[in-house]
Amino acid sequence: MSRFKRGGKFVDSRAGFRDEKEEPAVPQGLLKTARKSGQLNLSGRGLTEVPQSVWRLNLDTPEEAKQDVSFGAVDRWWEQTDLTKLLLASNKLQVLSEDIRLLPALTVLDIHDNQLTSLPKAIGELEHLQKLNLSRNKLKELPEELWNLKDLRSLHLQENELEKVSEGVGQLCCMSDMDLSNNRLTAIPDSFSNLSNLVKFNLSNNKLRSLPPGISAMKSLKLLDCTNNQLERVPQELAQMASLEQLYLRHNKLRCLPELPACKLLKELHVGNNQIELLGPEHLKHLNAISVLELSENKLKSLPDEIALLQGLERLELTNNDISSLPYALGNLPKLKIVGLEGNPLRSICRDLLT
Repeated sequence: MSRFKRGGKFVDSRAGFRDEKEEPAVPQGLLKTARKSGQLNLSGRGLTEVPQSVWRLNLDTPEEAKQDVSFGAVDRWWEQTDLTKLLLASNKLQVLSEDIRLLPALTVLDIHDNQLTSLPKAIGELEHLQKLNLSRNKLKELPEELWNLKDLRSLHLQENELEKVSEGVGQLCCMSDMDLSNNRLTAIPDSFSNLSNLVKFNLSNNKLRSLPPGISAMKSLKLLDCTNNQLERVPQELAQMASLEQLYLRHNKLRCLPELPACKLLKELHVGNNQIELLGPEHLKHLNAISVLELSENKLKSLPDEIALLQGLERLELTNNDISSLPYALGNLPKLKIVGLEGNPLRSICRDLLT
C-alpha cells in the first residue's frame, strides 16, 4: 500500500478513492455469475439475513455496469438470465423477507438447515417453484399461501416442529415427493387423497395414530414410510394401492399384518418392532413381487407353509420373535439369500434351508 507523510502523519494515498461502505455480504463476482447462469449458491456462509442485493438481483443495475461502460458480448448485463435456482442452506437465517416475491422465476429454493420459525406469505407468489427444501428449521406452522404453488413437485419439511398440516395441502396437484418426517404430527388431513401424482411420501417419526382412508386415492404412490409412529392399525383401503412398491410400518403398535390383495408390485414390506402375533396364508398369497419381508421384533410363533409362494423373496428378517420351528418349504425359495433368525427359540434348522 502506498503511503506518504503529511504533517508528520502517514496518509493512505488511496484514501480519497476508497468506498466507505462496508463490503457486501455477497461478493459481486457471485452475483455477476448468477445473472448469467440463473443460479446462486449462498450455502454455508453464516448469513443471518439475505442481502437486499440478492432479492433485487434481476431488478437493479449491477455494480460492474456503474463502473465500466464498455461491455463485451459476454458482459451484456441487460441480457441477464432470471434467477431460477437459489441455495441458502446451512446458514443462520431466522426470517425470510417478503421481498422473495422479487424472484418470481425461481424453480428451486433450498433453505434447509437454518433457524426459520415462519415463512413469508409472499412465498405463495413463486408460481413457477417446483422444488422447495425447508428441512431442519424450526417451523411450527405453514402459511396457507404455500398451497398456491401449483407447480410444486418436491416439498421437504422434515425435522421441523410442525404439529399439523392444513387441508390446503390437497391443492398441490403436481406433488410427487413429500417428506414430513421428524415432526410432531398427530394426524394428516383427508385432502392428501387429492395428491394423485405423489410417488414418495415420508411420514416417519411423528405421532400418527391413524391414516386417512382416502390415502388409497394416491394412485401413483410407490413408497410410503410410516416408521416410528403410534399406528395400531392401517386402513383397509391401503390394500387397494396397486402402485405401492415399498411400505415401511416399523416401530408402531400393529397387532396384525395388513392384507394387501391389490399390492401386486410390492417389493419391500417392513413391519418390524410391532406386536404382530400371527402371519397367515392370507397375508402372503398376494405378495407376488416381494423381495424383502422384514418381521423382526414381533411376537410370531410360526411361519405358514405358504411362505413358499414368495418365489422372488431374497431377504427374510425374523429376528427376536418366538418361532420354535421353520417350515420345510422355506428351503424351496430359489432367490432367498438372507434369513435373520437370531433371538428365536429354534430347536433345529432344516437342512434344506442351510443348503
